[in-house]
Amino acid sequence: MRTIQKGPEPATLTQHRQQANANYDNYLDKAALRVALVAEQHGLCCYCQSRIQATSNGMKIEHWQCQAANPARQLDFANLLGACLGGQGKPKRDQHCDTRKGDYGLCFSVCDSAHPIDQRIRFQGDGKISADNVAIDGQINAVLNLNLPRLISNRIAVLKAFQQRLQDVRRFDPARELSKWNGTKAGELPEFAQVVVYWLNKRLIRDRA
Repeated sequence: MRTIQKGPEPATLTQHRQQANANYDNYLDKAALRVALVAEQHGLCCYCQSRIQATSNGMKIEHWQCQAANPARQLDFANLLGACLGGQGKPKRDQHCDTRKGDYGLCFSVCDSAHPIDQRIRFQGDGKISADNVAIDGQINAVLNLNLPRLISNRIAVLKAFQQRLQDVRRFDPARELSKWNGTKAGELPEFAQVVVYWLNKRLIRDRA
């Protein structure tokens, strides 16, 4: 997970919200919403960081606070995220992200700049994600299932491939590499980019010690 900086909402969403009896189901321009969400998330799922695409079968539109319990936020762009399909249709043990979460309320937000989620979690050497906060750590596993074996393997593979590439680089500049992986520029990020960002930040701290 990485902290998402929300951008401007689609004009059609603003216009729709101003209509009488407007709700999420009768908002017809979800294509524009998908494009906006994918762009601000650099093409990555808001939770696991796998690739999402701005199509109806390439992502899900996630309500961080579910519509059932929070109808007033169903058209609130700040409450909307782009998520992967998360094993939709598979047994619950193989589901993750929004598909596994359902209507469950998370104790953290990936859009909370005051409490950045990427500063509250750790990417461990074995590919797992953890958090010192007991509640967050519990939800990473029980609610989002982000330590699903397939996701663990993907994170390990991305980090190993990056480290292997570094062996062919004569002069390694962690700060420069970090700018390529942390999403400061528009465009897609590599899948599971935050694993590399976490490793690079640790490397910078070690080099400065």
